Amino acid sequence: MTTLRRAAVLGHPVRHSLSPLLHRAAYDALGLDGWRYDAVDVTEDELAGFLAGMDATWAGLSLTMPLKQSVMPLLDHVEPLAQVVGSVNTVLVQGRGAGRVLTGANTDVHGLVAALGEAGVTGGVRSAAVIGAGATAASALAALAQLGCATPRVYVRSPARAGGLLRAAHRMGVEPRLSRIDDAPDEVGRVDVVVSTLPAHAADPLAAALPGEVTGVLLDVCYDPRPTALSAAWAARGGGVVGGERMLLHQAVEQVRLMTGRPAPLAAMAQALVGALASTPV
Repeated sequence: MTTLRRAAVLGHPVRHSLSPLLHRAAYDALGLDGWRYDAVDVTEDELAGFLAGMDATWAGLSLTMPLKQSVMPLLDHVEPLAQVVGSVNTVLVQGRGAGRVLTGANTDVHGLVAALGEAGVTGGVRSAAVIGAGATAASALAALAQLGCATPRVYVRSPARAGGLLRAAHRMGVEPRLSRIDDAPDEVGRVDVVVSTLPAHAADPLAAALPGEVTGVLLDVCYDPRPTALSAAWAARGGGVVGGERMLLHQAVEQVRLMTGRPAPLAAMAQALVGALASTPV
C-alpha cells in the first residue's frame, strides 16, 4: 500500500504559482507515486491555523509572499541561512505527533546563485546592484555575498522603509549602499551583476530610462510577463540576461531534495517548466 505524502505551496495569491508543476514533475521522474503537491491560498492571518492543522502525511511546504517572514515565529527551528537572511521559503515537517518539528529553510539563495551560474557568474563579482527591499532582496544580498560582492548598491523607493533589509544585511556581514530607485538608470549599467526583485511592471520605468549600453548580467526575478520590459531593454543594450524562471527552477530543485531526501531530477523539472512557459501567451 502506497503511503500518502503531501506538500504544497502556500501564499496569497497563489493560483499563478508554477511550483506545483515543478514538484509534480519531480515526483513523476522519481517514481514517488504516493506524493502529491498542491497550491493553497493562505493569508498571513490564516497561516498559524494551517500549520497547526497539518497531519502526519505532510512532508513540507513552499512559501511565497506574503508568508516568507511572518512564518518565522511559528516554527520550531530556523536554519542558520534563513535566520540570517530573515526569510523562509521552505518548511520541512519532521517527526510525527507530539514530536513533530517544523524547520524553516531558505532555498531562494541557492536558486539565485545557481541561476546566475548559468550565465557564467560563479564568483569574483566585484560590483553588484539589487533593486528592491523585500524578502527576495535580502536573499539576493546573501547570494551576491557568496559570489564575492559584500558591498552592493541597493536601489529602493524609500530608504526609510529599508530597515528590515539593512538589519538582514548586518546579520550577513554585508554593507549595502542605499540609493533611491530614480538613480538606478544612470548607474546599474556599469556593474557586474544586477538583481531586480520588483514585482511585475514595477521596473518598467527603469527599463525605459536605461542608457544606451549596459555591460553586466541582469537577473530579473519576475518572469510574468516574459520577457519583462527590463529584461528586454537590458538585452537590447548588450547585457546578459537570466530569466526569473531559472531562479524558480533551482530553488524548487533544492526544495525537492530537502523534502524527499532524493536528488532532484533537474532535467525533468526544467523540461516541464519550459513546456509550461512555451504554452503561456507572451
